[in-house]
Amino acid sequence: MSSTTTTLASSPTTGPADSSTEVLTLANVLYEKRGAIAYVTVNRPKVLNALNTPTWKDLRTAFEHARNDAALRGVILTGAGDKAFIAGADISELAHASSIDAERSSRYGQEVLDLIENLGKPVIAAINGFALGGGCETAMACTIRIAVEHAKFGQPEVKLGLLPGGGGTQRLPRLVGKGRALQLILSGETISAQEAWRIGLVNEVVAAADLMARAEAILKLIASNAPIAVRQSLEAVNKGLDTSQSEGFALEASYFGLCAGTEDKKEGTSAFLEKRAPQFAGR
Repeated sequence: MSSTTTTLASSPTTGPADSSTEVLTLANVLYEKRGAIAYVTVNRPKVLNALNTPTWKDLRTAFEHARNDAALRGVILTGAGDKAFIAGADISELAHASSIDAERSSRYGQEVLDLIENLGKPVIAAINGFALGGGCETAMACTIRIAVEHAKFGQPEVKLGLLPGGGGTQRLPRLVGKGRALQLILSGETISAQEAWRIGLVNEVVAAADLMARAEAILKLIASNAPIAVRQSLEAVNKGLDTSQSEGFALEASYFGLCAGTEDKKEGTSAFLEKRAPQFAGR
């Protein structure tokens, strides 16, 4: 069973908007909110942060908490330790799964990753090591992927007599193209961070010492923009990928109109004309 505790503590090092730290402690996942950023860490370093059923449930709890926090502007997802982001599924659990169990597990994992992908707020995967199988699939559900130089990526499920079950057969071709995706899925090959960047699987490769700072810098840049526009942009892209281009254009125009009716649009255009920094309120 996962245990959950929430604590609030004042932080003397941040400004009025960032005056508290919130910690949500689960059995397999750590959640800490500092200011407007939540840090979600898969915390099973002894098994390279492998995903078992309790860990999937804890991830769901953490991201539901993030989704429901109106003050939160983004999430950084990473793994405990310096070896693995998430090294894949917990094989000891998977080895005993029946066909029905496996399908149910696949659907549950897909639901959790769909929650991450459609959170309405940017989620940055800070990939600090191995991102294999379910770990690669988890990273692909995130908005942006930043990897350390020694990170490794792959979908090795065929080596176990399986196929990717956490959305890998669907998200990977959308990110890197059908040919490259099939090569990775069918070969079970592991690739370097540099190769993952070359094919478009990750956005950036950075030194390990710079990983969290770079993820924070990207989130802070996004957070300086209008919250509603950010949320609608995420939704337009995600929903548009599942439609035809003409349907996507209609969706885009609809969201464009919605944004045009917000107070943030009035503030943003006024600030531009008055040559000052905008003060967005998320309304």
